[in-house]
Amino acid sequence: MPSDRRARPTPARMTEGPIASTLVALFLPILLSNVLQALNGSVNAMWVGHFLGEAAMAATANANAVMAFVIAVVMGIGMAAAILIGQRLGAKDVAQAKRIVGTSATFFVGLAVLIALAGVVLSEVIVARMQAPPPVLPLAVAYLRVMFLTMPFQVAYIFLAILLRSTGDSKTAFKFQIVCVGLDMAINPLLILGWGPIPALGIAGSATATLVSQGIGLTALTRHLYRTRHILCLHAGDTHLLRPDRHILKDLIVKGTPMGLHMAVVSLSMVMMISLVNRFGAQLSAAYGACLHLWNYVQLPVLAMGMAVTPMAAQNLGARRLDRVGRIALVGAALSVAMAGSTVLVVQCFSGTVLEMFLPAQIETLRAAQHINAMVAWSFIPLGVTFVLASIIRASGTAIPPLVILFLALWCIRLPAAALLMDTWGENALWASFGLGSVSAMLMLIAYYRWAGWRKAFAPVEATAAGGMAGRPAAASSP
Repeated sequence: MPSDRRARPTPARMTEGPIASTLVALFLPILLSNVLQALNGSVNAMWVGHFLGEAAMAATANANAVMAFVIAVVMGIGMAAAILIGQRLGAKDVAQAKRIVGTSATFFVGLAVLIALAGVVLSEVIVARMQAPPPVLPLAVAYLRVMFLTMPFQVAYIFLAILLRSTGDSKTAFKFQIVCVGLDMAINPLLILGWGPIPALGIAGSATATLVSQGIGLTALTRHLYRTRHILCLHAGDTHLLRPDRHILKDLIVKGTPMGLHMAVVSLSMVMMISLVNRFGAQLSAAYGACLHLWNYVQLPVLAMGMAVTPMAAQNLGARRLDRVGRIALVGAALSVAMAGSTVLVVQCFSGTVLEMFLPAQIETLRAAQHINAMVAWSFIPLGVTFVLASIIRASGTAIPPLVILFLALWCIRLPAAALLMDTWGENALWASFGLGSVSAMLMLIAYYRWAGWRKAFAPVEATAAGGMAGRPAAASSP
């Protein structure tokens, strides 16, 4: 028995009390953590753009799109685990929650390591398939290889953050994220340019800074959780829980695969969009890459609200509080749209100043980036509704319909429209397709949320004509 006598943190009960204030308290640390991560990427991109030039800037855009896709695929398992844990905590079944932690940790981290090793070997093939311009290709390969090495550390950290959120704690991971991001930004220029005994690594130095900072951040967060004896930590007597339980593993794969594919559909569509942008040359690729950094901030409130809604909805579904789930959807969607709209307004007012930080003394590229941003930024507002409703539906374990809706919007509407209209509208067809896809996804998801039967499995059992007991909850399905 550990000598630390401090009480273990208990999971926050999100099935009672006010909805708006609870949601905002969960949302704010997630938003700030995402802001830090986006700021980290932006500062690192500025170092690359200033020190290494336009081609290096385009290379990071290509490589980061690949990494976002790969991490998204693996993260589906983490999201499924968090939902299952949230449902068990809502049902007050902590023992089963810990069993889910053990199985998902083994599967999740092992998968991340295998993908990282494969990525290091296949980096050149991947970038070549993206039709990166010749000046960009070798830089993107060098950057991507090191970024693949960071992936086990990145996804393990994100996994811990997701598990903490499932208990209602979004603050702990944020505190350690501050240290991690600060370290990354500080050592980035040192490794790019070299200093004293540190060699100049060029664009690979930027990726190496991420590798070092993520490893340190993950180690510090893990030690903190064990020092405070967090309720979901596995100790010496729990090592058997790391052996995958076939029933839990089946649920993780069945529910996590569609969630991973959901994220992959989005990320891979961005990879395909960059492939289309690359056809117009390195200058437009650099302009688009700068816009991607700007849009990171526009979509932060949307993503953070979706992440906050998921554990809250999962606990209430586990407690069979469908009345609260409906209110969570309304409050979350309203807040998300309001914050996304405000962010878009600010971004449009100051886009020139911000984009110039990524594209110094490159007037034509800067003008192209401003034009792209003006056509695309508003399309993130409808996503405020889409992400909240999709997160609530997925929290019920219903993951395939939101995936199908997203696939239709992005791969059957947005990308075909962009490709078909390029010959007529040129690059403007690419930017116009963003709005078409986001509005289509929102309308289809609203219809599914309103009229489909995804709530039925969590409805309280009512009294029946045969004489059932009113209000008696149905047996919870084991994860």
